[in-house]
Amino acid sequence: MKTLGLIGGMSWESTVSYYKALNQGINQRLGGLHSAKVLLSSVDFYEIERLQHKEQWDDAADLLLKEAKALENAGAQGLVICTNTMHKVADYVSSNISIPLIHIVDATAEALQKSNIDNVALLGTKFTMEQPFYSNRLHTQFGIKVVIPTQDQRDMIHSVIYNQLCKGMICKDSRKQYIEVINALHEQGAQGVILGCTEIALLIKQEHTNVPVFDTTAIHAEKAVTFMLDG
Repeated sequence: MKTLGLIGGMSWESTVSYYKALNQGINQRLGGLHSAKVLLSSVDFYEIERLQHKEQWDDAADLLLKEAKALENAGAQGLVICTNTMHKVADYVSSNISIPLIHIVDATAEALQKSNIDNVALLGTKFTMEQPFYSNRLHTQFGIKVVIPTQDQRDMIHSVIYNQLCKGMICKDSRKQYIEVINALHEQGAQGVILGCTEIALLIKQEHTNVPVFDTTAIHAEKAVTFMLDG
């Protein structure tokens, strides 16, 4: 089994989900008392969030690269960035380390293709929904069209993520609002919905909607488990 490096803490609420999913995935495949060999570097999300909202992405990239190099030096054989939004700087991090980075968009695209979905709704932070790093990668590399919510809907989704989900708050009214957005995008032609922020899976489950849901945390973790056991 390979040792996996995790850059977490963005937020720590979703990093808990990653850790659980990785260990469950390893145990399901190997049985017995097997669990995942991981090294975790958990950052202070206050620092990351401040850089995000100031649009200081170069500084954020350098911060994550520092953590990535520390994990590599500690013996990690592969890297997972435990967040969707910070994959904005994933190519920069990947190009400056010598271990493979398991990209959350690529893993999600593979799951969409297996379900024969080529038109999908994307929910996430405003950075993920509005900036091209996520949707362009899906479209140019995998031929998947992405639709996003309206401006007001994006503002609501973003606010719930940072003011509720990152703090572990699960509100039924927020779930209702998210479901309304998902249903509206489905009516516009989206065949499924990407939960493109790792915290959203804390709020939205498949049981809450008939629209196919793609939980990026679970998908990313499953891809990482395969990497850890491959070869």
